[in-house]
Amino acid sequence: MAAPMELFCWAGGWGLPSVDPDCLAVLTYARFTGAPLKVHRVTSPWRSPSGRLPALKTQDEGTISKTQQIITHLRKQKYNADYDLSATQGADTLAFVSLLEEKLLPVLIHTFWVDAKNYVEHTRKWYAETVPFPLNFFLPNCMHKQHLERLQLMWGDGYMEDEEKLEKELYRDARECLTLLSQRLGSQKFFFGDSPASLDAFVFSRLAPLLKAKLPNGKLQQHLKSLQNLCNYCTSILSLYFPWDGGEPPASAPRAAGADGSEAEEDPHKRRNQLLSVLVGLAAMLGYAFLSGIVSIQRAGVGPAGRQPIALEEEEEEEEE
Repeated sequence: MAAPMELFCWAGGWGLPSVDPDCLAVLTYARFTGAPLKVHRVTSPWRSPSGRLPALKTQDEGTISKTQQIITHLRKQKYNADYDLSATQGADTLAFVSLLEEKLLPVLIHTFWVDAKNYVEHTRKWYAETVPFPLNFFLPNCMHKQHLERLQLMWGDGYMEDEEKLEKELYRDARECLTLLSQRLGSQKFFFGDSPASLDAFVFSRLAPLLKAKLPNGKLQQHLKSLQNLCNYCTSILSLYFPWDGGEPPASAPRAAGADGSEAEEDPHKRRNQLLSVLVGLAAMLGYAFLSGIVSIQRAGVGPAGRQPIALEEEEEEEEE
């Protein structure tokens, strides 16, 4: 029997099986199609074979790290949630996914990673508490910087000219996008009827974190909560496809899978990754010490006869109150 595909994704929280939208999209699509994945919910991208999350480890194509490419691979393996869609529905899927990426995703990044109150009190707090020591000291800030750069690429050069005006326009577009999704869904269970498709995986993965996170500044969140059918839609998918995956499964739930390729939570390289994390953390702290002047290297000239020069000098760190 062939080994199951292995999916590495961010751990769960906020009542969700994963806090990362891209990881959540892949997890949801896999649940929709019944794809036999061995899932590793990890707390650092360095525990992934590609150094990125999500990552799908396969037998024939190595490791795949982009969301759309992972879903395409699952389709090739006959796990296709869009098999019964018409050509028109397929075109609608492409249009709505493009709308999500253009109008909603940038504002979600801004809400979680740029808005100062949300970032400090919610996003950074969760990652700092979840990511293992010593990575939790600097990994959240690295991710913050990456999201800032990603947002600037999405918004273009105009981002720096009038940030407040642009932000207002983008939040307006995001609210219109949510309203359009609500109108398109109507009273249906899923966007194309009674069966979920890939569009549902993408919509759910973008809406669920916004709905479930306890954001101190939730201006877009409040608009989503006013659209009752979208709220019910997210709640229904969680209860149907992730009945006990809201972060941590209950004590009675199985943590590991049998040989049938169902989900597992263990870290396959736990000891190696713990050692790697410690070494990387030590290197980062030493680098910070040198850059900040806590530790400095000074070259001493040749002194009087009989006196040896000191090659390495350490400055005492001032005690902070």
